[in-house]
Amino acid sequence: MHESTPQIGACSWADALDQLVDQRFPSLVSLRRQLHESPEPSGEERETSLRLYQDIGSLGPYVQLGPDGIGVIADWDLDHLPSGFPLLALRADIDALRIHDEKDVEYRSKKDGLMHACGHDVHTTIMLGVVATICQMKKQGSLPWPVPLRTIFQPAEEICQGADAMIKAGALDGVGAILATHVEPRLPVGTIGFREGVLTASCDEMRIQIIGQGGHAARPHESRDPICAAATLIQSLYLQIPRATDSLDSVVVTVGKIVGGHNFNVIPERVILEGTVRTLDTAVRDNAVDHIRRIAAGVGQTSDTEITVEFGLNAPPVTNDARIIRMLQGITHEVYGPSAIRKIIRPSMGSEDFAFYLKTVPGAMLRIGVRSDAIGRHGLHTSLFDIDEEAMRVAIRVLARACIRWYDPDSPNPISLDIDS
Repeated sequence: MHESTPQIGACSWADALDQLVDQRFPSLVSLRRQLHESPEPSGEERETSLRLYQDIGSLGPYVQLGPDGIGVIADWDLDHLPSGFPLLALRADIDALRIHDEKDVEYRSKKDGLMHACGHDVHTTIMLGVVATICQMKKQGSLPWPVPLRTIFQPAEEICQGADAMIKAGALDGVGAILATHVEPRLPVGTIGFREGVLTASCDEMRIQIIGQGGHAARPHESRDPICAAATLIQSLYLQIPRATDSLDSVVVTVGKIVGGHNFNVIPERVILEGTVRTLDTAVRDNAVDHIRRIAAGVGQTSDTEITVEFGLNAPPVTNDARIIRMLQGITHEVYGPSAIRKIIRPSMGSEDFAFYLKTVPGAMLRIGVRSDAIGRHGLHTSLFDIDEEAMRVAIRVLARACIRWYDPDSPNPISLDIDS
């Protein structure tokens, strides 16, 4: 990759970009902390959406709220989309988790039992920082060429519903590629994690209902005990699914919720099990789902209970486009050097509904290192999670360059390249 040569006064567009990021950075830190103080759960992000709608609207793009006033879609300079160039979109998720914030910081969540414990406040701030920087560059005449963008601030990622809703609302209409970020507390600040191909696992929500016949705890022989059947089924799933799967493939079946019974001395009539099935490959997923159904049928027969298995909320794997990843690696190398690039060797068995966008258009998700000696060492989805905010500057500088380079008239667009080139 090469830094384009157009000069803006005494400096290049890249120098102008870095200056603007540095100037705006204190206000971005303030924005992130305000978002962190005011988290909203999945599907209820109305205040967050309105705040973003107003902040983005002040920058001048076409902006609209998502379905039911939740989520935001904004278009920047689409009238100047160059012929032959695919429109680039940026996506950030905006929802929080039902976790109580136990950090001792002034920007701790003000809402009991709600917290940005997965960094969605950070993702939102990064993408707003990118578009605000490019918008300011346009105003001061330091953009080397037009940079049309769509930004998608998406609700309900944690419950795997927001991406589909935003896509149905037109978020991908006319889009040719899409980028996203995710914070990574296992990586130090100043580094970015890259992986070509599968980055995260698919995830199916699993619900199993076991119906038996209730009775007195002293006389189990007069009942058909669904708790006994549930215990047998869980043990069978945990033992047999891995044994029936190639050891080189990945599959994780977890039962995270068991509901059954109201009295200590009564065998209940029914038990509900809820959990997830995670894989990295569609064929492995299909085999696991089929095997779960067969195991459940067998346990039902031997325990004389009625067992039904349902699957829903299937998120496919996030699969990064290799051409886009290589472009982003090249930019990171230029800006921060080779030590900033961290190759992600193995996919995560977590899931991300960013995958729904990638079913339609190519794209990539980057892992942004947020850990330092002083802060950021606690894991995602924990009550002490926090970040070194310098990570946001790192991500904004790389992604803003990527948006500008995307439309470089003197270089081929990444997704027009042969994958082996």
